[in-house]
Amino acid sequence: MKQVIQNFKTGELYVDDVPLPSLSEGMVLIENRFSLISAGTERGTVKVAQANLLNKARQRPDLVAQVIQNIKREGLKATISKVRAKLDSLKALGYSTSGVVITSMDTNGLFKTGDRVACAGVDYASHAEIVAVPQNLVVKIPDEVSFADASFTTLGAIAMQGVRQAEVRIGEKVCVIGLGLLGQITCQLLRANGCQVFGIDLSESFVSIANEYSADKALLRNDPNLVNACENFTKGHGFDTVIITAATPSNDPIELAGELAMKKGKVVVVGVVPMNIPRDPHYYRKEIDIRMSCSYGPGRYDVNYEENGQDYPYAYVRWTEQRNMESFLDLIARKYINLQPLTTHVIDIADAEKAYDIILGKVKEHHIGILLKYSENETKTRSLIKISGKPLSAINTGFIGAGSFAQSYLIPNVKSSGASLDAVVTSRGITAKNVGDKFGFNFCSSDVKDILTNDKINTVFIATPHSSHASLVIEALTAKRTCSWKSHLRLILQSWQR
Repeated sequence: MKQVIQNFKTGELYVDDVPLPSLSEGMVLIENRFSLISAGTERGTVKVAQANLLNKARQRPDLVAQVIQNIKREGLKATISKVRAKLDSLKALGYSTSGVVITSMDTNGLFKTGDRVACAGVDYASHAEIVAVPQNLVVKIPDEVSFADASFTTLGAIAMQGVRQAEVRIGEKVCVIGLGLLGQITCQLLRANGCQVFGIDLSESFVSIANEYSADKALLRNDPNLVNACENFTKGHGFDTVIITAATPSNDPIELAGELAMKKGKVVVVGVVPMNIPRDPHYYRKEIDIRMSCSYGPGRYDVNYEENGQDYPYAYVRWTEQRNMESFLDLIARKYINLQPLTTHVIDIADAEKAYDIILGKVKEHHIGILLKYSENETKTRSLIKISGKPLSAINTGFIGAGSFAQSYLIPNVKSSGASLDAVVTSRGITAKNVGDKFGFNFCSSDVKDILTNDKINTVFIATPHSSHASLVIEALTAKRTCSWKSHLRLILQSWQR
């Protein structure tokens, strides 16, 4: 299947053929129809990957801190090996898609083959022909909503969570700073909630769209009459709430929000901006309430919710990630949200590089919502991808699992010993392709059977999480293979002793 990929080390971005993702309990396998490029978020991700090593470190101080902690735990040499493996990796892009269910293993039995669904999740709802998404990040699309509009669902849930954090009421006056895609959707949600909305942005085109479709009034940030216009809009009281949806390294949105908010008003931060809060003259004297909005809503970054499928009780957590997604789709179906003027480009997945040229400014075109479109007719279900045709040694190996330990220790040593690397299998096709290319495997796959039924492979390394070792060893032995898993058995025993 085709997938948009970026090499994190070199920054190269391209569309490649990778194995389809594997399906496990709690997951839904979906054939995409559309996926949305989130210009702000993905522009930042792509730029980090294209930066040199020093600039990568400057832009991601959180990762630098992790490296320092790893040096303390494992030493410099082991850490360098891990960092090299991480840098030389392929990154999946995208996190908002719509499509049709191929098959489902969700534990609630909600999704059936042929269901129209919208999906969310970094590394799950990617720009790929087929995706495997955890059940709590999948929602059904109402009949009245098109696949194209449904692909905005994740961005809609992010905007909705910001509005929920604001706790706005009918008739309140709200200012939205940043009128990109997220800001435009936020404005429309606020108006659907009965609020009067004022928008601010640096872009003349975004201000124009907001004035026509999304806000009651919008002005450029550098308009000399901006403050007077805000005072007139609020009758001199200031805004009940200011929602920041901008993405910028400047501290101006935070400073401006404090100036425009009313006494005892609220400032809600949804976008990616610095948080250098100036105490005086506004935040302290007005006793402004500052709130953060966390992505799609409750459940975000909770492994038990997102990956293990454990939902929160409806009565106690009314609006989770999934329920925010459902609510946004319902608003589209009821015509409270209009996404047509926000969709500026629809580009075929095969030409995805053109889309990124646009958001990176290499091609000068006005853009806000860019959709990638997927064909419904092509065969996309191959799990096995051929990479090369290198000759086989007497010891011919296959790897099931290829995490940091396998890439740092097992695979390099197997290769240097003279054994041949025939096939590698991981649950995510993009990982299998990355490891296959990096170490020179002949094949990569997402299906264990592609190793266990390969008569030429006589040695199998099982480098998956410990909990899966027993079942995979039995499968390999049943298939009459020789399993080299002693090092991992030793690790299992050590974990039991702890």
